[in-house]
Amino acid sequence: MIAVIDYDAGNIKSVEKALLFLGQEAIVTGDSKEILAADKVILPGVGAFGDAMDTIRSRGLDHVIRQVVENGTPFLGICLGLQLLFERSDEAPGVEGLGILGGEILRIPDQEGMKIPHMGWNSLHLENNGRLFRDIEENAYVYFVHSYYLKAKDESIVKASAEYGIHIHASVEKGNVFACQFHPEKSSDVGLHILKNFVEL
Repeated sequence: MIAVIDYDAGNIKSVEKALLFLGQEAIVTGDSKEILAADKVILPGVGAFGDAMDTIRSRGLDHVIRQVVENGTPFLGICLGLQLLFERSDEAPGVEGLGILGGEILRIPDQEGMKIPHMGWNSLHLENNGRLFRDIEENAYVYFVHSYYLKAKDESIVKASAEYGIHIHASVEKGNVFACQFHPEKSSDVGLHILKNFVEL
């Protein structure tokens, strides 16, 4: 059973749909017992960093997420779910993230010819042998929707990066914690293969 954490963020159902397409048993839930009992846990979402952290804290989900990680359960953050795993974000000064991984979320700088949010397909540079990218080719295209990007403290946890006027840490992995800034559930066959790699861990 895969638990998809529900914390009132956008785009949660599409992750559930992709998992069902892969033949997985998935449940969208905010219930701590169901989350802790799951074989794997996904924190998806589109939305604002500050609002998301407020909701997560008010429902005690920050403790649940930390428990999942401590238990060694494979955990995947997607888009906003990646950003929340880190320490802070330019989007919400003064709001602490979950701090499970070291690094910060910065605003993509304004540049001529670069639209913000960064929305659309972008190729990935694969590095450091990420388990999510098993049998994925270098420069595979995935789908992004974001105005803020990750700068991880420890570059060895970065498993894929992308260029959009700046160097974006697009996917990270540390122990049982995985995260993608892009949306695997919206990234066609490549994205489904990435999700399949996660569910087969």
